[in-house]
Amino acid sequence: MQKELATQRARRRFVIPILAAVLLILTVLCMMAGSSHMTPAECINALLGKGTAAQVRIIRNIRIPRVIAAIVAGAGLAASGLIMQTCLNNPMASPSTLGVSNAAVFGANLSIIAFAGGFLETGNNLSSYMVGTNPYATSGMAFLFSAVSVLLILGLCRIRSFSPGVVVLAGIAIGSIWTAATTVLQFYATDVGLSAAVIWSFGDLGRATYKTDIIMAAVVLTGIAVFGILSWRFNALLSGDATAKSMGVNVELLRFVSMLAASVITAVCVSYLGIIGFVGIICPHTAKRILGQDHRISLPVSVLLGSILLLLADTLSRSIGNGSALPVGAITSLLGAPFFMALIFARKGGAADA
Repeated sequence: MQKELATQRARRRFVIPILAAVLLILTVLCMMAGSSHMTPAECINALLGKGTAAQVRIIRNIRIPRVIAAIVAGAGLAASGLIMQTCLNNPMASPSTLGVSNAAVFGANLSIIAFAGGFLETGNNLSSYMVGTNPYATSGMAFLFSAVSVLLILGLCRIRSFSPGVVVLAGIAIGSIWTAATTVLQFYATDVGLSAAVIWSFGDLGRATYKTDIIMAAVVLTGIAVFGILSWRFNALLSGDATAKSMGVNVELLRFVSMLAASVITAVCVSYLGIIGFVGIICPHTAKRILGQDHRISLPVSVLLGSILLLLADTLSRSIGNGSALPVGAITSLLGAPFFMALIFARKGGAADA
């Protein structure tokens, strides 16, 4: 045990600086990836406003917002996953545990099929859809239903005592309801409406703008700051509810506030970017495996790993897309699933890390 602790302390000295350096390198590489095939020199000139008008527009209006969205959303989803795993005492917990993603998909589908695009009136007329759609209506509706879902689940859990098992079961049940409602809605959609709704569900950083980045950054940074302040309480919670209460921690209130904050972060990211899976599972597991359970260390490491993973996925999606960016949500799943299986089977005895 002492040897393991000494190894973890030694790792802490260089892991965070190395991850920060990797994040910086990937940020630069992600800025240069794309179908325009600009050279590094052209990217730098465009960033400084010295390139052609098209190059400056690509860098400043497309790639920079996209890179910022990857860094912010990756950090938020990873931090949310870490906190949910701790609060629910469940290594498989993730930002989708409370059905937040399911609710967001339903809200987006409702907006696209029934309201924002006016599909119930315009049918398969794509030009009418392009005129009638509101770029912020879909994200707003997705966030609204995510918030309603979170408040409903947490409200039910408060009534029935706020235990981890109740939260997970309530999340599964509510998530199934949203999924069923989405299926019914898509059944009655027209071809154009269904296509647009399905495409929205793909995780896509290409939707990011400076405005959405600012909103996501404000929510994510606030949430991470709150989690950082509560780090010692999360460490106490790892020893069990009884131990945490003996140390003066209000366990029920801590779970409520933490789950609410983590869910809001997830809801904001999903409402703007679509479904991006595995970031909230892989990154916390990796952080805890490398540096242990201490949230003072695992939180910043998870945040860095989340940003790195999403930047890597976005770079790959634009590099192998043959002129168009593949959905980043598909890339994270392709990267995350094998990596997660490797983590599980690399564990002594075959058990998953807590």
